[in-house]
Amino acid sequence: MDKIGEYIRRIEIDSLWSGQKHIVWELNRKVNILSGVNGVGKSTILNKVILRLLQVVKEGCPAKPDVKLTYEPADAVTVRFDVVRSFDRPLVHSNLLEKLADDRVATELYLLQRRFLDYQVNVGNRMIALLTSGDPEAREKAKMAAQARVQFQDMVDELFSETGKKIVRSSNEIQLEQFGEILSPYKLSSGEKQMLVILLTVLVEDRQPYVLFMDEPEISLHVEWQQKLITLIRQLNPNVQIILTTHSPAMIMNGWMDAVTEVTDITQ
Repeated sequence: MDKIGEYIRRIEIDSLWSGQKHIVWELNRKVNILSGVNGVGKSTILNKVILRLLQVVKEGCPAKPDVKLTYEPADAVTVRFDVVRSFDRPLVHSNLLEKLADDRVATELYLLQRRFLDYQVNVGNRMIALLTSGDPEAREKAKMAAQARVQFQDMVDELFSETGKKIVRSSNEIQLEQFGEILSPYKLSSGEKQMLVILLTVLVEDRQPYVLFMDEPEISLHVEWQQKLITLIRQLNPNVQIILTTHSPAMIMNGWMDAVTEVTDITQ
């Protein structure tokens, strides 16, 4: 079985465009922010790395890859990863979407709802196993197993507090209450959906080591949410490695200036 790495240590790309620009990027274990002017290749670099990872998952390692990834530990051949591109991206053609009775089936948020249900089942099973194990510390360990979900709910409540929205904690799915009215997440604003998609994506990885790719995640987010985003992600999963592109100075204001890399700095 292929060994799964904890994070990516280095990215090498033979040619970014048609034989031009060789990329070598040494990565940080925690946060990596790729910056540069429009058209310099930020999204292209992320897309090439993601495509390489998908090739490993679907086909095995290609014979002559143009993208080389070095992992930690060194003998790993891939990593767990998630990708966030934009809020609640449609997964089917818009013409077909109009014909569907329930447009939720066409969104990333819908798929995350399903992953959230699986996540809750896994946490529940872990808690039952702990409580029936005879371990004298089982109750405390079971509480810790459920802690991330409560932390996620607290985060959403605080972020949405100005509009009076709160997570319905008794629901198995993601639902919100606003002044006594129950709202589905599909009724939220674009910025609220974007934040919900990002935090849900982090939560369902269940604090395991993995890589989170985000291409300009600040789109649709208020500047205060942009400032908090990286910190919230790392609080929810301290084992995540973040790799993102951005144009927003607010993304690096909370202590992440040293995590910024210019595309020109990694180009040979």
